[in-house]
Amino acid sequence: MSRLPSTRSILIGVAAISMLTACGGRERPQADLAASQVTTIGVNSYLWRASLDTLSFMPLTQTDSNGGVILTDWYVNPQKSNERMKLNVSILDQDLRADALRVAASRQVRNGNTWVDAPVKAATTQKLEQIILTKARDLRRGAITN
Repeated sequence: MSRLPSTRSILIGVAAISMLTACGGRERPQADLAASQVTTIGVNSYLWRASLDTLSFMPLTQTDSNGGVILTDWYVNPQKSNERMKLNVSILDQDLRADALRVAASRQVRNGNTWVDAPVKAATTQKLEQIILTKARDLRRGAITN
């Protein structure tokens, strides 16, 4: 006993085939070049670029774009020669999000001829994270409009 497909089954089949053939056409949707995951590195490229730009005044000791790590050497501000800072920036994700960025800082003050560890205000690292995030968002906005 053979059973013929119902009209409803035929319509569903035709609709499914139509959708699949639309995917295989030559015309592709325009790629969003500013998408947060468009990157050839292991982390968000906008956060990476913004971090490097923001820290460009400091000497870098290590950069790892796949691991998302930027380490600086000690930096002495010419206006505060008795104080120096060292930063560790970690980019934790491929998405452009606030929780994908962590900045850790070490600070030392001069005591005679030696450097002594000193506390870093939480606001310092928060401000650096905010600057990097703002710059990354600006880079992304610029990529969208170009």
